[in-house]
Amino acid sequence: MKKKALLGLLSLCLVLVASTSCKEKAKVEDKSTVAATEGTVQIPEAEVLTSTVLTAAEQAALKPADVFTLLKEGNKEFVEDNLTVRNNSQRVRDAATAQFPMATVLSCLDSRVPVEDIFHRGIGDLFVARIAGNIVNEDILGSFEFATKVSGAKVIVVLGHEYCGAIMSAIDDVKLGNITALLAKIQPAVAAAGKTFEGEKTAANPAFVEAVCDHNVEIAIEQLRTKSPILKELEDKGELLIVGGVYDMKTGKVNFFEKK
Repeated sequence: MKKKALLGLLSLCLVLVASTSCKEKAKVEDKSTVAATEGTVQIPEAEVLTSTVLTAAEQAALKPADVFTLLKEGNKEFVEDNLTVRNNSQRVRDAATAQFPMATVLSCLDSRVPVEDIFHRGIGDLFVARIAGNIVNEDILGSFEFATKVSGAKVIVVLGHEYCGAIMSAIDDVKLGNITALLAKIQPAVAAAGKTFEGEKTAANPAFVEAVCDHNVEIAIEQLRTKSPILKELEDKGELLIVGGVYDMKTGKVNFFEKK
């Protein structure tokens, strides 16, 4: 017991010495640096993004090309880890009674694809619809018509991603509960990729999975245009831009497709 008590006392002394050392270091550091004290982190005010959510006037002034540029710049900042800390508490209050997002994103359900972070946007900036395989159905169409025609979003991004489980399951023709019907909506992409792809056409081949993923994004874009006269009219008038891209899981970069 004496030995354990001695070891415990020694450990406590080491903790106290380390704590004292950290406090002494904090005293000599410039106040503009991040300091950790008593389990809390103090973030310099200059590092907090204090811009508020978009107003109706600010949203109306944005052109689709401007919004697309902001999304690409935001993704570049995400990839480079050049991120800012947002004043989320204030932004929550600012967006409580109204919202005027600049864009809407159709993303896969995948937990490794944090949409707002990917584009370095905050509360009130984006509408995000998430569904396995980033497929289009009636509910997605209605949601996007609301986001654009009613709420004024200027860009739609259909966002696929590498190593998509839904894509691989569709390639393998998985049958399981309601998943079966969902995967059936990806089968046209499997068939389209299979027509031109040279090589092993299985989920074990990353190149074929990538090809199906690309076709799946392109088909979703086409469905948004053909199944929603509202979205097509907005795009034809230059009031909406519909684009596609694939998220690189290893780098965080969104590789946008060339507009067709």
